[in-house]
Amino acid sequence: MAEQTGRARDGVLFTDQYQLTMAQLYYERGLHERQAQFDFFFRRYPNYGRHQAGYAVFAGLDPLLEWMEDVRFTDADLELLSSQTNEAGQKRFGDEFLNWLRESGAFDRVVIRAVPEGRVVHANAPIAVVQGPLAIVQILETSLLNHLNYPTLIATKASRIHESAGGSPALEFGMRRGPASGANPGGRAALIGGADFTSNVGISHEMGLDPKGTHAHSMVQVFMALGQGELEAFRAYAEVYPDDCILLVDTIDTLESGIPNAIKVFAELRAAGHEPVGIRLDSGDLAYLSIEAAEMLDAAGFEDVQIVLSGNLDELEIWQIRAQILDEFARAGRDPSRLMERLVYGVGTRLITSQGHEALDGVFKLVAIEKDGDWTPAIKVSDTPEKVPIPGDKKIWRLYDARGRATADLIAMADEELTKGDILLHHPHRMGISRVIPRDEITEVEDLLVEVFAGGKRSTPSPDLEEMRSRRIADLDRLDVGVRRLVNPHIYHVSLTERIKSLQLELIDEARGE
Repeated sequence: MAEQTGRARDGVLFTDQYQLTMAQLYYERGLHERQAQFDFFFRRYPNYGRHQAGYAVFAGLDPLLEWMEDVRFTDADLELLSSQTNEAGQKRFGDEFLNWLRESGAFDRVVIRAVPEGRVVHANAPIAVVQGPLAIVQILETSLLNHLNYPTLIATKASRIHESAGGSPALEFGMRRGPASGANPGGRAALIGGADFTSNVGISHEMGLDPKGTHAHSMVQVFMALGQGELEAFRAYAEVYPDDCILLVDTIDTLESGIPNAIKVFAELRAAGHEPVGIRLDSGDLAYLSIEAAEMLDAAGFEDVQIVLSGNLDELEIWQIRAQILDEFARAGRDPSRLMERLVYGVGTRLITSQGHEALDGVFKLVAIEKDGDWTPAIKVSDTPEKVPIPGDKKIWRLYDARGRATADLIAMADEELTKGDILLHHPHRMGISRVIPRDEITEVEDLLVEVFAGGKRSTPSPDLEEMRSRRIADLDRLDVGVRRLVNPHIYHVSLTERIKSLQLELIDEARGE
């Protein structure tokens, strides 16, 4: 039984109970095969307290599609569902419904159009549009949100860290404090979002990268406890890894012991025909210690040795370290570029947990359903305007201005054409807020949604890491610098066309009338 339920954890039963109870209700009412459309989007950008995101980076799509290819309701799954009983002791799921799941319980009739993984995405704009039989798409909801929300959150954090590092390498070190096996999609997302490497061995190999890591304080402590000391610990590490030698220098005293001992070992390595790689600083005033370490290493002839910084770093901490170094060098009338070029940032807990904003509020909302052979738009009315979805089958245009910068994501009906005249943009949730963009100011219009899944298979080959990174870099290059700010970013416009705004208001009025 344990083996059976273990398999259930990762298969099609990786969903919430209420998805299955709704699916049975649809079956009993004859609605289960009716075509339905759900949109995946998030409502708000991550707000970390002292700093905020003005954009997000989409991640997690390919693992979701791979999961959808592989799973369906098995006899073992149906046996588990058949064992459930209600409060009266009766079977919760009927045999006819379970037999339908046995015959039709796969995602081979689901079609997904989505923004490609790795691209910059924005609040309230659909990132994935899912169409298929109502009961099946309902069952998909939980797993889709689980596969997409967390990776998008981590890719966004990693992108901000990459930006704050100013081109210096950033390493993801957070596996030990990640959310159990979620550290795997988190590590993958971090690589898409901007981390150059990760310490996660399995994900590194999966993504075609060399895993990165040095040693822990415990290695030095072992040698100290055995009476051999820090220097012998460094020598032992250098002997085993002469061409990958990065030494953690703050176990005892960074400036009085760690760095001097590292320099001795580096000199021995060089004499033996090897070049040291770097030192790691994991505590203390990292900006000050970086400056002091660089001067000591330079004086000993190790001008190119890396200085790896770690210890509760995030984008704001990295920005502050760099600002402090720049200020110190400016006061001394010195050029900081050589030091900046040798810095490497190891980011752990605050990246893998997205500290300060631990969950993306991505949602999966019904926006249309088949009626008499046509798509009928669906609406949800709420006293909170941001919770009112954008109804109907739709597309997303990204509009670029004369500078080649993205100026708005415009949501339109699926069969809508962009007007030849001036473009009227409406706020997706607020009444009376709109703006007009002269048509001649728009130099490029891009349709963001592409088919990624149909017939039970991915529609295109899995993208490699470099392809997803290239998408992110290209989008960021075309995003206004104000939107990319670490603190109080400029608001990027996600808007509705006149036609879809009118539909939204009409459906709201109809729903309130009922």
